[in-house]
Amino acid sequence: MSSSLPPAFSDDLLTMARSLDAESLARVIALRDWLITVAGQMEDSNEVLSGFLNRLIELGLPIDRAVSAIETLHSEYAGIGRFWTREEGTVVRYLPHGDRRETVYQTSPFAHVNRTGEWLVLDLANTPDDLFPIIPELKEAGYRHYVTIPIRFTNGAENAISFATRTPQGFGIRELTILRMVIPSFSLVTELRATSNRLDEVLRIYVGDDPHKAILSGAIQRGQVTRIRSAILFADMRDYTHISSTLSPESAVDLLNNYFDCLVPPIEDEGGEVLKYLGDGLLAIVRDKGDDTGGAAQSALTAATKALRRIEAANNEGRFPVPINVGLALHHGDAAYGNVGSGQRLDFTVIGRDVNLASRIAELNKRLGEPLLMSKPFVEHLWGNPSPLGAHEVEGFAEAIEVYKP
Repeated sequence: MSSSLPPAFSDDLLTMARSLDAESLARVIALRDWLITVAGQMEDSNEVLSGFLNRLIELGLPIDRAVSAIETLHSEYAGIGRFWTREEGTVVRYLPHGDRRETVYQTSPFAHVNRTGEWLVLDLANTPDDLFPIIPELKEAGYRHYVTIPIRFTNGAENAISFATRTPQGFGIRELTILRMVIPSFSLVTELRATSNRLDEVLRIYVGDDPHKAILSGAIQRGQVTRIRSAILFADMRDYTHISSTLSPESAVDLLNNYFDCLVPPIEDEGGEVLKYLGDGLLAIVRDKGDDTGGAAQSALTAATKALRRIEAANNEGRFPVPINVGLALHHGDAAYGNVGSGQRLDFTVIGRDVNLASRIAELNKRLGEPLLMSKPFVEHLWGNPSPLGAHEVEGFAEAIEVYKP
C-alpha cells in the first residue's frame, strides 16, 4: 500500500516533462490543449469526462474505472457523481443533501484526499479492507491499483476524481506523471463548467426558466420588459395568515413546501412555468404556441384541476397541519416581466394588467365559494362550455369582470 506519490515522482513540471519520451510529451501537450480549448466549450460535462478518459487510454493509461464527484449549488442535490467504466460508459448519480451522504463521504477516499491535500495511491493487493469502505468492493470487482486525486476549486469547493485499473502492474511512474501534468487543466475545465452550471441553475431556480435565459443573455438593465402571450394561472391559499399564526416558522415553511408540491408538478407536467412565488401564492403561465391558443388554455385548466385534486388528497391524508383551501384563477393575456428597482438592486418581476386581473379573480374565489374561476378571455380559448357565474366588480378595474367555472 502507498498513501502518497512514489519518491521518484516530482512536482516540478520541467522534471516531469523530461521523464517522458518525445511522443508521449507531445500527446500530453495536445491533451492539455484539448482540455482548455475544445473541452472548455462543451456543454455536456459527461462528454468532457469521457473524452478526457479516452485520450488518457490512448496515451497508454490502463484505466478501467473512473469516478468524479463535483459539488453543486442546487436545491435538490448536493453534488453530481459521474461513474465511468469500460463496460458501461458514464453513469450520472445525483448526490443527495443530508446526514447520510455526509457520513458516507467522510469515510471515503475523496474526503481523505481533500483533508490531506495529497494524492492517494493504493496497491489494492497490499491494502487492508478496513482502510476505506470501498476497498472490498474494488477488490471484488478485480481492480488492482487505485488512485484518488483532490480537485480544489478557487471558491474552496472540495471535489475529487479517482482512477482504478485491473492491470497487475497498475499505474507506474509514467502513468502518474501524465496524470500530474494533465490534472490541472482538467480541474480548470471542470471548475469553469461547474461555475457556469451553478449560475445557470441558481438563476433558473429563483426566477424561472425563460427569465433566467433572458438575464444570462444580457437583459439586466432597469426598465427592460418582455411580453409573453399565454394562459395565466394565479393560485392563492385561503386563510394562510390565520393558519400560519399558530405555527412555528419552520412548520410554516413545511406547510408552504407541501402546498407548492401539490401545485407545481401539474403545472410543469402541462408545459407551464412558475414565474413567481408570492408568499402563499404563485403565478404561472402556459405559453401560446403560435395560433394554437386553445392548447395553452386547455393545458392550464388541466394543470389547475390536477392541482386541486392533489390538494384534496393531501388534506385527506393529513399532510397539512389543518385542511387547507386554495383559490385558482385562470386568465389569458400578456404576462410581462422585466427589471424593476433602483441602483444596483433590481428584481426580475412579473407585471401588467393581465397579471393584476388574474390576481383579482383569485380574490373572487372565496366570495363565490368556488375553488377555480376563469375569465371570459380565457374561456374563449377553451374547447368546452364552462358555466357562467355572472359579472363581478373587482378592485382596480372599472368594468365588472365576467367569470366562469368548469
